[in-house]
Amino acid sequence: MHEIQVTVLFFAAARDAAHTDKTVLSLPHAATLADLRDTLLQRWPELGKFGPSLLWAVNAQYANPDLPLNDGDTVACFPPVSGG
Repeated sequence: MHEIQVTVLFFAAARDAAHTDKTVLSLPHAATLADLRDTLLQRWPELGKFGPSLLWAVNAQYANPDLPLNDGDTVACFPPVSGG
């Protein structure tokens, strides 16, 4: 079975929850962003505290969960940003 590798970057409180700022994962060839999210939540359950409010970008573009991932993609994971 062919796999792809994606790099995941964690920012702000997501970095704290994952205890790292970066990881590289191998996923099945047909994996989507939702599949990646599920894999990350299994590996780092603390990310679950953000619920559905985690934000995701693939190759510097905000992305929907059904987006297919490609070999070499860079995925950014970060909590919602608030400010004033």
